[in-house]
Amino acid sequence: MASKSPSDRVDVYTRVTHQIIAAIEAGAGAWEMPWHSPETALRCPVNASTGQPYRGVNILSLWVASHLAGYQENTWATFKQWSDLGHKVCKGEKATVGVFWKPLEQQGEQPAEGDSASTDRYWVAKAFPLFNAQQVEGYVPPERPERPEHQRIEHAETFFAALGADIRHGGGRAFYQPTADYIQLPPFEAFTSPLDYYSTLAHEATHWTGAKGRLDRDLSGRFGKESYAAEELVAELGAAFLAADLELSVDARPENAAYVQSWLKVLRADNRAIFTAASLAQRASDYLHSFQSLKAVPQPVASRLEL
Repeated sequence: MASKSPSDRVDVYTRVTHQIIAAIEAGAGAWEMPWHSPETALRCPVNASTGQPYRGVNILSLWVASHLAGYQENTWATFKQWSDLGHKVCKGEKATVGVFWKPLEQQGEQPAEGDSASTDRYWVAKAFPLFNAQQVEGYVPPERPERPEHQRIEHAETFFAALGADIRHGGGRAFYQPTADYIQLPPFEAFTSPLDYYSTLAHEATHWTGAKGRLDRDLSGRFGKESYAAEELVAELGAAFLAADLELSVDARPENAAYVQSWLKVLRADNRAIFTAASLAQRASDYLHSFQSLKAVPQPVASRLEL
């Protein structure tokens, strides 16, 4: 019989945070985080019943679970959903914690920063069990033709051009300059691959979303002296979420070495910090996507696609 639902008696914030901390610690020596996929494109986990992608902290939690278990499939569902689809969860399989949100009703429950769905209503996280497609008998995944790399590059180029951001090239560092509001990247040819260029741009574009007049993201009140490291974590997660949408690979960034211990410190001290970071990263990714429907944008640097 399949394992039962994760009990709400076990705090979902602590449960998910501990799993993510363990995954970060395991890769800290090589700066490899649970959201890195250096050889293949990241894929966002999706629900087998609805076909809808998971969001926010669920993406991160399911990526970590897949990494630890070696799952190659990105399809998940509850025990009942698999049953309704005509499939049986294999005997002895353990569930992965999923998170859903419910209105804050019970006295004494405290919402996490970033849990608010609106300015006048708060929500709290509750656990529910998810099983990967590889834990299910008889499931045959649909064929997913992989887009050729040149198509993914063209798509990424068009996506970032639509932002209208001031993107400059030169030097040996990638960063966002908030005072002058521009993104600086090394020359395109300095990157190991075109996909590496766009995944780095995704990181800096996530920083770009936090400026005043955009999402106005100020983490000093939430994270205090660790706000800079927390912003870097938001940018890392935002870039990973965006990379999954654009079918890019995400390499480990050596500069993460300066932040990993700070990230771990924040997560150990606050079991809701990763929920906040994932929520803000999802918001940043959504904001970047919002530019895509505004107008068709020509590719301004098509010559790069030949490299």
